[in-house]
Amino acid sequence: MYANLFSPSVQGILHSHTKYKRGYYPISQISITPSSSPSPEPSDEPNSNSPKHNAFDVRSFGAVGDGPCQSKIILQVDGTLMPPDGPDSWPKRNSRRNWLVFYRINGMSLQGGGVIDGKGEKWWNLPCKPHKGINGTTLPGPCDSPVAIRFFMSNNLLVQGIKIRNSPQFHLKFDNCKNVLVNTLTINSPALSPNTDGIHIENTENVGIYNSVVSNGDDCVSIGTGCYNVDIRNITCGPSHGISIGSLGNYNSRACVSNITVSDSIIKHSDNGVRIKTWQGGSGSVSGVTFNNVHMDTVRNPLMIDQYYCLSKGCANQTSAVFVSDIMYTNIKGTYDVRSPPIHFACSDSIPCTNITLSEVELLPAQGDILSDAFCWSAYGTSQTLTIPPVFCLQEGLPRSILGIDIDRC
Repeated sequence: MYANLFSPSVQGILHSHTKYKRGYYPISQISITPSSSPSPEPSDEPNSNSPKHNAFDVRSFGAVGDGPCQSKIILQVDGTLMPPDGPDSWPKRNSRRNWLVFYRINGMSLQGGGVIDGKGEKWWNLPCKPHKGINGTTLPGPCDSPVAIRFFMSNNLLVQGIKIRNSPQFHLKFDNCKNVLVNTLTINSPALSPNTDGIHIENTENVGIYNSVVSNGDDCVSIGTGCYNVDIRNITCGPSHGISIGSLGNYNSRACVSNITVSDSIIKHSDNGVRIKTWQGGSGSVSGVTFNNVHMDTVRNPLMIDQYYCLSKGCANQTSAVFVSDIMYTNIKGTYDVRSPPIHFACSDSIPCTNITLSEVELLPAQGDILSDAFCWSAYGTSQTLTIPPVFCLQEGLPRSILGIDIDRC
């Protein structure tokens, strides 16, 4: 691990960690939609004309990343941390799947005004990665790329104030964690950088993600299986692939997600808005999801449930599906990219989506004056108010196909 250190240096100190309460941090209300993408952060590259800007290998000063991690620590980052530059420079004995890993910690704060720079460009250009050329062609070869920051099997975590940029893969990942607070982060990578999710959580519960700006090449926030009680508020997202639950149910797996709220946020110039995506053949359920007070600015698929998610054209039809129910969209307004419908609910024939509720939904075309129709397939629910565009395709009540059968509701 390399550190490009300005003053003061990176340091870690012991402290007494107090478990946070959800909603403790002040949350600002949604503001007027920004007219442009988040401004690039000022360059933190060393300046040869300044004696204060020097690059150091922190291992030369005794830094050893071999654990075990102590509990109740603060890792203060006020300089710029950088890994070896690309696959050819990566230590042969080290895993290529993670860079900074924190394992089995109870009580930790990662904070400061510094930058964690993943130097991802050489990883994005590996031949195995989807090239943005004809048909997204790829070539065989090693493809593992490191997540910049990963917390694994840890509790009572705070990540606050830092900037994370140009990760080779996911920027920030929580796996099998409890009681997580993420606040005032800035995450940046190019719009075409592959698989660079901003914040990814899986098998993690009691999570607050607040007051942050994410601009990247994949989902701003992605929520995998095993996540419960997640509150996402005041996020500016885009350009990106939006905020997603999933993908879930791949390889006929069971997935469980519930009690998710996304509110007071902005999504702009993105391939998707708020999305639930599941594979055919999965099982389990997604339930108790609320999207509230989200502004869309030139977004493809602003509201999307896709139970036919597939990364190729060869996915076979299957009858089993993750059950999607109790999904609420309230006060969702703004503009959509006319290349895709503003509302897309594509649900399973055998296990349809149920109890979808829309209220105060107003989505207008970003180009032209012609409204696109909403698309529904096997989707059941109600519109509590008039919507723009009208959603006449939602079916009332419950589908016969699920009456009298034992639905896997997790």
